[in-house]
Amino acid sequence: MSARHSLVVDFYRDLSRFGFGRPEELAQLTLIVLALGLAWLLNRAFKQGAAGKESSMPARIGREGLARVLFPLTALVLTLLGGSVLRRWFAPQLHLLDLASMLLMAMLSIRLLVYLLRYIFHEAEWVRRSEKLISATIWLGYALHVSGILPELWEMLDAVQLHVGKSEISLLGVLQAAVSVVLTVLAALWLCREVERRLMGYEAMEPNVRVMIIKVTRALLVVASVLIALPLVGIDLTVLSVFGGALGVGLGFGLQKIASNYVSGFIILMDRSVKIGDLVQIDTRHGVVAQLTSRYIVLRGLDGNEALIPNETLITSTVVNQSYTDRLIRVGATVQVAYGTDVELAMRLMEKAGVESARVVADPPPQAFLKNFGDNGIELELGAWIKDPENGVLSVRSAINLAIWHAFQANGIQIPFPQRELRIVQAGSASSIIPHN
Repeated sequence: MSARHSLVVDFYRDLSRFGFGRPEELAQLTLIVLALGLAWLLNRAFKQGAAGKESSMPARIGREGLARVLFPLTALVLTLLGGSVLRRWFAPQLHLLDLASMLLMAMLSIRLLVYLLRYIFHEAEWVRRSEKLISATIWLGYALHVSGILPELWEMLDAVQLHVGKSEISLLGVLQAAVSVVLTVLAALWLCREVERRLMGYEAMEPNVRVMIIKVTRALLVVASVLIALPLVGIDLTVLSVFGGALGVGLGFGLQKIASNYVSGFIILMDRSVKIGDLVQIDTRHGVVAQLTSRYIVLRGLDGNEALIPNETLITSTVVNQSYTDRLIRVGATVQVAYGTDVELAMRLMEKAGVESARVVADPPPQAFLKNFGDNGIELELGAWIKDPENGVLSVRSAINLAIWHAFQANGIQIPFPQRELRIVQAGSASSIIPHN
């Protein structure tokens, strides 16, 4: 094992021998103070310029993340540029400057990683909970590096060999591969987020096409990021063939439903049988399609409740799409009038009530029909059409019924109701029909 080389020990040795009296230490300290001061001023100016601007949630998160990254990034760049000049004038080893650069690099790594996670998963609660863990992990790595322990730890992990099929890989290689895959996948997801943000603002493209492009792009970029990351750390991709059989068995048994839902999701997106904003009825659930994902759809009911319905259900069950061809649906209102009523007048009043309703369309116009001759009266029905079924039909039916009621009251048209007659039989009459023995 190689001898430990510690930046902290080297800096302490120089400080104990020379203090801050040498020009090298004074120049390093001055450069660090100037770099931090300029970075702070630039960051403050950026925050003041961005304050008060109204924007969407992703844009606001991006602006806040950039403000967090700007300070350590600017300070690090100024420190490195100034350090390259100082190394020409003084010794190539400037331990205080190296410590400051590593400190700024750790701070930049933390803030950049948190910024990426917030931007990619801006509504995820686990991101907020994991920020402290991310910070602690990176600061621990920084402490191990400047103390000289990290190289020895790398050597220990590299000595542990794992056998995967006919290949061998060290524990260090596994760790490097995991970190490389995570970083490249995050970069791919960030790129997907940018593609999604731009496509969702492109109104000329149908929602289903946009969603399908986003999902295909995300899948391709994630797979490509993994295939790129593993060779970068020296892992042969043929090692993955060992897991291919196990993955196939898993898909065939335990993951069969998940795979079916993913395939069904792409079928729904491609055939455009169900689109975002459609008013559908699936089994006993009725509502508006609020979101299409790879595994399920979000069906928002007219009462505000949201149901997550697997995509496979839409393929194997009957789906009533009330807005498949157009968004017009019929709303009916049934009422009875008494026998002897001017039926044609009642029908005209019903049609007028439908026309005057705010949400009823003029084409096709409302129509009244004589539906049936009932026991208590003549049954009439009004059919009217609306083009915004996602706002519900109960309010339209209520408004039409109320208008019909007022119109009938004003024109003296009675709405019949069941009537019962009670006849009291005299006691003598009752006894006369009782048989005697």
